[in-house]
Amino acid sequence: MPKAKFEGIYRSIKKKIEAQEYAYPSLLPSENTLIMEYDCSRNTVRRALSELMADGYVQPIHGKGARVIYRPVGKTTFLIGGIETFQETARRNHLHAVTRVVAFDLITADERLAALSGFAPGDALWAVQRVRYLDGKALILDVNYFLQDLVPALTADIAERSIYEYIENVLGMQIITSKRKMTVEHATSRDERLLDLDGYDCVAVVTNQTFNADGLLFEYTQSRHQPDYFCFQDTATRRK
Repeated sequence: MPKAKFEGIYRSIKKKIEAQEYAYPSLLPSENTLIMEYDCSRNTVRRALSELMADGYVQPIHGKGARVIYRPVGKTTFLIGGIETFQETARRNHLHAVTRVVAFDLITADERLAALSGFAPGDALWAVQRVRYLDGKALILDVNYFLQDLVPALTADIAERSIYEYIENVLGMQIITSKRKMTVEHATSRDERLLDLDGYDCVAVVTNQTFNADGLLFEYTQSRHQPDYFCFQDTATRRK
């Protein structure tokens, strides 16, 4: 089945759900209706619906179809269960996004950083710090480490635009899995200097170890968030 076909249908239905054209908690049009609308096979429609289900937009109801379970939230949502770029998150939340690189160096991983990140001591790493602005407010500090062997020729200019776009579209590397941990920590002096904390003395920290299609760690990142502006969203399924 053509990947672009089901992904296009997925994006189209997702956009309609987010715009509440398919409102919570209504049923989506039947599979037959979607097949006619998108001029595709049943398998293609089912693959698109499967992606929507995995992202928490719909839930299959036996004998009825797919019910919309997505509800808009007031705060910007960052998906714990998915991998998306900062620009993709901003577009999904209809926000104007700007990235400013505040540090960019090539370093060697010492024992402390190796133990923290999962890289090996002596690995050459790109160390990048970026402040993320949404609608003019400095709300995220990303502290990134990328393995130079797997992400060669990285530049500050690329980091200011999109490192993931460079990895996928220029290097041709697949980004597959990210292991994540979320904590709340006291704001550091660096957080206070670079972020608009609006009186908060803490930040929400999402730590990522990200792996490519060969199962190799290529990125370790701490994303430090101003806590009042964000809600972290995931969809859980009960397993028996």
